[in-house]
Amino acid sequence: MDRVRKPGVLSASEVDALLAREFAHGGSAAGNVIEEVWHGGCRVRRTFNPRSLRPGGTISGPTMMGLTDFAMYVAILASIGPVPLAVTTNLNINFLRKPGARDLIAECRLLKLGKRLAVGEVIIRSDGTEAPVAHVTSTYSIPERK
Repeated sequence: MDRVRKPGVLSASEVDALLAREFAHGGSAAGNVIEEVWHGGCRVRRTFNPRSLRPGGTISGPTMMGLTDFAMYVAILASIGPVPLAVTTNLNINFLRKPGARDLIAECRLLKLGKRLAVGEVIIRSDGTEAPVAHVTSTYSIPERK
């Protein structure tokens, strides 16, 4: 069943501008692209870079973990606005299958968005395939907002 997605507090371009302003590496410098945001989630892309391959020709775990962390952060910023001091407190990743040497797509869904904690789920797929290559759960600590 398709649900109507509520717009986020920040748009994809506003989140991207915030990341560029707050972080020297930004999102796009690392190959991450924000494709879509909504209240409670987002879809982001990690453009393929041959340097992210590990022996055996698969995309490395740290690359997928970085994409997951980026997706969670984007979903939180889009949902509650500029809180650059929000930080990861937990990340659990299950590698399900070997990702192809192509872009990775991560879709994040926030399962709980409270005043101090956000818990989310991220599914990562190789571009052009439906089967997930990784399933991730993650928790972020949100600083007190004044």
